[in-house]
Amino acid sequence: MTAAPLRRIVVVGASAAGLSAAETLRREGFDGSLTLVGRERHLPYDRPPLSKQILTRAWAVERTALRPQADVEALDLDLRLGTAATALSTGTRTVTLDDGTECGYDGLIIATGVRPRRLPGPPAPGVHTLRTLDDALALRERLGEGRRLVVVGAGFLGAEVASSARALGTAVTLVEAAPVPLAHVLGHRAGEHLAHLHRDHGVDLRSGTGVAEIMTSDHRLTAVRLSDGTLVPADDVLVAIGSEPDTTWLDGSGLRLADGVVCDRYLAAVPGVHAAGDVARWHNPLFGADMRVEHRTNAAEQAMAAARNLLHPESARPFASVPYFWSDQHGIRIQAYGHLRGHDEARVVEGDSARGRFLVAYRTGHRLTGALSFGMPPKALRRWRTAIAAGSDWRAATATAPAA
Repeated sequence: MTAAPLRRIVVVGASAAGLSAAETLRREGFDGSLTLVGRERHLPYDRPPLSKQILTRAWAVERTALRPQADVEALDLDLRLGTAATALSTGTRTVTLDDGTECGYDGLIIATGVRPRRLPGPPAPGVHTLRTLDDALALRERLGEGRRLVVVGAGFLGAEVASSARALGTAVTLVEAAPVPLAHVLGHRAGEHLAHLHRDHGVDLRSGTGVAEIMTSDHRLTAVRLSDGTLVPADDVLVAIGSEPDTTWLDGSGLRLADGVVCDRYLAAVPGVHAAGDVARWHNPLFGADMRVEHRTNAAEQAMAAARNLLHPESARPFASVPYFWSDQHGIRIQAYGHLRGHDEARVVEGDSARGRFLVAYRTGHRLTGALSFGMPPKALRRWRTAIAAGSDWRAATATAPAA
């Protein structure tokens, strides 16, 4: 039986994934009603520059726009910005918005991304998170010479903010519960290198500890008491302790929710509903693993695949991607391909870690599953990406690597 043609498609989430899905639907010939719902009032913009170019004022705000307004208008969208989805009924095929309206759909793409985790306890003055453009603009007004910032969490976001704040002359204390930054993802050796990189650039890195208390006086933040008992004077705190998929609006919808919207290899959650971007947890057949990826490139590529599979279910293709991410910290470009989490071995296979320019390969089981470079040219990673995509055997892939 041929599926009924789609005449109404709703995309919830108006960031990189949502916009990419809308563009793909139009490019693939969908000429029906297309609604794009976004919690923020801004037209779709790019998030990676928020912790770097926006904080340092290297870019004007307008440069973060993913597309000119005219290009967005050309998509002929029913654009609902400044509006959040509050409920989904897969039975009646409706999305309820916080203004009380309901959007009916024949097809739905969920691209609501993530929300930042917060410290326990009531909100305190001077405590920030960084997810939105407005968050970045508020934080950057607090940075500069003579200011003191405590960054809680030395993941990619926290590390990038620490780097940007130091570039502006801010005194930065970076607090990380693990022994070294990002050891659970990149491995201990790469984490040690990141620790040295931050300290070499004047960041006061406090590892193996956490936040016990935010200290205030006269409605102003004054210091942070760490779990090891030390007191760190501060004017502001950035909480960068990870994020959670934005799925609370999907409670009771009938979708399976487990660290994101659970999807099959085609990015389908249930018939007629697909998910993409940071909120999607799907089975990646290339690695034989369920994964959720919070990186910009994945969001756009996954949204394109979700849109095509929703529109053309008869020719749907599994989304078997090699995830890619990058980070800029203290002038060093860090790039990686593959699935690094849960690796069994991480080995420096090219370059020299003592000089700060090297490449690490990652093994899971008998397979090469990831590669990461510090300060290396992009071409250094290309053959490793090809080997990861081919499911190469670890020994064969590393046997031909240049001596580290």
